[in-house]
Amino acid sequence: MVKIIFLHPDLGIGGAERAVIDAALAFKSKGHAVQFVTAHHDPNHCFPETIDGTFKVTCVGDWLPRSFLCRFFAFFAYLRMIYAAIYLVFFSSLEYEVIFCDQISACIPFLRASHARILFYCHFPDMLLTQRKSFLKKLYRAPIDWIEEKTTARAHLVLVNSKFTAEVFKKTFTSLHYIDPEVLYPIPDFSAFDKPVEPLAKDIIPPGRHTIFLSINRYTRQKNHGLGIEALGGYDERVRENKEEYLELRKKAEKFGLVDNITFLRSISDAQKRSLLKTSTCLLYTPENEHFGIVPIEAMYMKCPVIAANSGGPKETVKHETTGYLCEPTPEDFAEAMIRFIKDKELKNKLGTAGKARVEKVFSFDSFTNHLEAVLQKLMTYRHVHSQSISMIWSLVLVSILSLGFVAYVLSFAHD
Repeated sequence: MVKIIFLHPDLGIGGAERAVIDAALAFKSKGHAVQFVTAHHDPNHCFPETIDGTFKVTCVGDWLPRSFLCRFFAFFAYLRMIYAAIYLVFFSSLEYEVIFCDQISACIPFLRASHARILFYCHFPDMLLTQRKSFLKKLYRAPIDWIEEKTTARAHLVLVNSKFTAEVFKKTFTSLHYIDPEVLYPIPDFSAFDKPVEPLAKDIIPPGRHTIFLSINRYTRQKNHGLGIEALGGYDERVRENKEEYLELRKKAEKFGLVDNITFLRSISDAQKRSLLKTSTCLLYTPENEHFGIVPIEAMYMKCPVIAANSGGPKETVKHETTGYLCEPTPEDFAEAMIRFIKDKELKNKLGTAGKARVEKVFSFDSFTNHLEAVLQKLMTYRHVHSQSISMIWSLVLVSILSLGFVAYVLSFAHD
């Protein structure tokens, strides 16, 4: 048995959160002791495994702000994660041999002050997710980007969620050419999808509709919901962009006269998700260059075909013309694929059956668990050199650089 701590920034509802919880479930199924440490955990907006006793969750540092005047999100995300790492290593009584952290690598030098082996899961390089429109914004991001690259190298082993992300990792972190990240596809615990499917409420699907296109994702612009307009998904009142995107999509529905044809749902339950996937004709997966995308796999498992953008992770999960369609991210191409389901009523069953067979063969929870266990055993064979002084020097350096970046952005804010 190995004692494992998962260190995650925000245990809310999203693909990254689902991935780490599934990894924790996989470890637990192999007899390992697993706990979570996080900077935010809202019992009203989280996955059930974090509140039903499956895992112990320790929340620290939630009193720290997430932003200041709707700015400095990256700075405070790093600060909150570093604070959680400091608590874990220097002040907590938690026992651990392995620390599994993800999303933010800035905490790794602090974690290296412990005797644990560090496994870092890179969902996608953070430096590629932020726009840099002004010189001072570039100046602000420069130290953060540097910290991300250098601290990622401090992990004992790096995982990525797809071959696509592995390629991006190599191209982005050029100084880490010696690191060959291992691909671990995030796989959900399909037992949650084997539960009975409940009937949908009458107000969710407009009466008389026999062809239903479903879109499940967070209300953020990068998910490109406007492409399919049928927007359904994870909604967080704390995130301003969620509110803005939701309102923009409603206006777009009004513009095209589709108000009576679209139902917008926010923060759907697992039971609702099962029912929607079972009932829908197909899933519209609209994000471009998605790092992996767990929803298409969930849809195929429920025999719901997928129409997805022909880029990123879906190219590794959806088999074109067999389990769905990979299209250019244009309304014309998506519409052409959607029309096929309208004209051919048997297409859903044909592609849906093939989709479930593909998931059970390639993306099963057992294969995911066995792969992750092999990764853990490989990690445990590494010789761990513990040097608290070196780790602290590293930590002071990165905090100093991060502080300089923060000052630069304060100047940017004052300039604006």
